[in-house]
Amino acid sequence: MKILKHHFVVFSSLLLFLLLLLIFQSFVVFHVRLTSNPISDRYNASFLNHVSTKIRHREPNAILYVLREEIRHVPTAVINGSSGTKPSRKWVKPVPSLEQPPLNMTQENRTKWFRESFASFKVLHSDSMSGQFSAKVKLFFKPCKLRFFMTWISRIESFGSRERLSIESVFKWNPSCCLLVISRTMDSEAGEEILRPFRSRGFRVMAAAPDLRYLFKKTPAEGWLRKVESGDIDPGEVSFAQNLSNILRLAALYKFGGVYIDADVILLRSFSGLKNAIGAQNRDPQTGRWNRLNNAVLAFDKRHPLLFKFIQEFALTFDGNKWGHNGPYLATRVVTRVANRTGYEFKIMPPIAFYPVDWTRIYSYFISPSDRGHAKWRSAKIMQLEKEGYAIHLWNKQSRELNVEEGSIMHHIFNNHCIFCHSVL
Repeated sequence: MKILKHHFVVFSSLLLFLLLLLIFQSFVVFHVRLTSNPISDRYNASFLNHVSTKIRHREPNAILYVLREEIRHVPTAVINGSSGTKPSRKWVKPVPSLEQPPLNMTQENRTKWFRESFASFKVLHSDSMSGQFSAKVKLFFKPCKLRFFMTWISRIESFGSRERLSIESVFKWNPSCCLLVISRTMDSEAGEEILRPFRSRGFRVMAAAPDLRYLFKKTPAEGWLRKVESGDIDPGEVSFAQNLSNILRLAALYKFGGVYIDADVILLRSFSGLKNAIGAQNRDPQTGRWNRLNNAVLAFDKRHPLLFKFIQEFALTFDGNKWGHNGPYLATRVVTRVANRTGYEFKIMPPIAFYPVDWTRIYSYFISPSDRGHAKWRSAKIMQLEKEGYAIHLWNKQSRELNVEEGSIMHHIFNNHCIFCHSVL
């Protein structure tokens, strides 16, 4: 009996030793792979500091942001030789992107990166495709009394069901309007496929690659564009595509007049009576006065002086390192300065008009009522939106991954402001 017990102890000890050896070996292999990984050095102090900054600013997609950066550097298997050849793994260098500028760079290196990558940013160049913009747009707008604009600087694959619903809502309430999507990626066969169902119903919608020189001509944006073209500009760590959209919307409205909406805005009524208006995002609960404007919805006459001031402010104070500096905060700064001057006739719409819910609480519009009190609040909110609202900004960066629960506010809106009413849940 004692011999059996002794053998059992020895055998157990041996198994434990082998298990510990296996674990140790796994850690060694993991360490070797990690330290030899080209992306491992990206997890340095400045990178982590950048992510922590996003978290401090309450950006709920901070972790997704880290994953996004890693996905851009994932290895792809490259097959070499015949079918019998073992595949090798190759790290693919990311394509320069206006949407995702590099992190952890000094201003000097980031400017150098922008200058060296400029050739790959086709939307910034004048060529035969963008050269058609002027003639195409003038012909397209000829019969239109009400003009709508969107910009789309992202990849065509990112234009999804909710962006389509935004277009549906435009024509739901303004069937005789014209909608121009200023976009190089949408001005393509793939973009044509997206827009064809609207055209087949007789709606006037067109995508056109922008001609920046034409749009910025005789505005302060001309000087800014020259800096961009010469590479003498720091694009910043904020998406340059986002900042390009900020100036494009202003230039398009200044040149043609009409209504601009972001692609994550759903219209709730006709905009035919809306003129020279910008919306407040929020206001002081004590005084009732607005304290921040937003530029996701803009309705202005051609060559309105406030638009010129917006463009001038953009060109003079451009900063690609501060989120919102060239967009919502720009609008807030300028309007604060000119609000009481003569010659700047415009109105500031209350938050309920375009921004009835803040981005920090947009999730509440996507969940179904949990009790009687919640259901009562939902019904009251829907009634208020239908009575006082013009549109609703979905804050796609925060809501894109949210499911639209049946019975929620967004379930009601999506099903009452669509044309084709495809599922966007």
